Amino acid sequence: MNIDKLKENIIYEDNHLLIVYKNQGILSQKDITNSIDLLTLYKEYLRKTYKKLGNVYLGLVHRLDRNTTGIVVLAKTSKCASRLSESIRLKEFKKEYLCVVDGIIDKNNTLVNYLKKDEIHKKSIVTNNHLDKEAILDYEVIDTFNNETLLKVSLHTGRFHQIRCQLSNINHPVKGDTLYGNKVCNHLYLHAYKVTFPHPITKEIISFNILPKEDYWIKYLSKL
Repeated sequence: MNIDKLKENIIYEDNHLLIVYKNQGILSQKDITNSIDLLTLYKEYLRKTYKKLGNVYLGLVHRLDRNTTGIVVLAKTSKCASRLSESIRLKEFKKEYLCVVDGIIDKNNTLVNYLKKDEIHKKSIVTNNHLDKEAILDYEVIDTFNNETLLKVSLHTGRFHQIRCQLSNINHPVKGDTLYGNKVCNHLYLHAYKVTFPHPITKEIISFNILPKEDYWIKYLSKL
C-alpha cells in the first residue's frame, strides 16, 4: 500500500495519536503468515513522512479481525499507549460497530454471556461457567432486509470474537462469518464504526466515526 493510500485512510493524527481506517483483509499486526499488517504499514508511513531514523514506535491499542473493517487507534508514544490501555481497562474507551446478521431481529436487546477461547479452533465459545470471561454488548436494530438485519452494536467488554460469538449464539451469525456458522460469502459484514475515549494527554473526550468504504456495504448504507 503506497503512502498516498495510507494518508487517505488517516481519520485523525496529532503528536500522540494516529487513528486510521483498516480495510478488509489486512491484519492489525504481523502474525505467522507474514501477511500485510496495519502496524507495519503505519510505522513505515511515520518513517517516510517525518524522515525518522532507526526504530519507529507505534503502539496498537486494540485489534480488529483480519476481515473486519473500520477504526483502529494507534499510539505514537509508549506513554500514550499506556494511558489508552488504562482507559480500556476502566471502560472509558467505547466502541460501536455496524454488522449485518442472518435472520430478522425485531427489537433491541442486551446480551450477557460467559466466553471461553478455543485455542485449537481459534474461536470463542459461550459457556455457563461464571469463572470464564463475562461478555456484554447492546445491539440496536437499524433496518431489516430479505432475511437479514442491520445492527448497531455497542460493546461493554472487549472479548475475543465477542460480537461474532454472541450473535451466533442467538442464531443470528454475522453475514459471511463461516467460523460461527454463517453460509459462505466473499465478505464479513462487520465494521468498527465509532470510538469514543478521553484523549490520553488532554483528557478531553474525543469521538470519531466512519462508515464502511467497501463497495459491498453500499446497499445497507442508505439506511444509516
